[in-house]
Amino acid sequence: MSSLTDVRVREFLTHGTRTAKLAFTAADGRPLVAPVWFVLEGDDLVFNTNSRTAKGRALLRDPRVAICVDLDEPPYAFVQVQGVAEVSKDPDELLRTATDIGRRYMGADRAEEFGRRNGVPGEFVVRVRVTKVLANLDVTGE
Repeated sequence: MSSLTDVRVREFLTHGTRTAKLAFTAADGRPLVAPVWFVLEGDDLVFNTNSRTAKGRALLRDPRVAICVDLDEPPYAFVQVQGVAEVSKDPDELLRTATDIGRRYMGADRAEEFGRRNGVPGEFVVRVRVTKVLANLDVTGE
């Protein structure tokens, strides 16, 4: 088992603009998956979502999540993060995380624009408190 303190795992998760796939449970028990942009803050994986989305409603009902980030070309790799989501509607934290996420995925020149667009009422910060990390950073074994 890996952890977010493993430098190789952190480098993999923070490399470029890899999108995470968030697994959560619908109200009727169906498993669902949605892509999310994210950043690491300390030992937490952090993203924002709207409270009216399927994932937003699901996280308020059941905070247990799994997240997978993968490399879809040789040597193929993945990191799976399991944890418990904590949500915050704090406007300062929301603007800060939305800006950090915008910086990662849209670049420094558009970070503030995306922070203002996504750091608004109705959105919230999701902080995944990690309980388990599984990783295979070289699936092909070459």
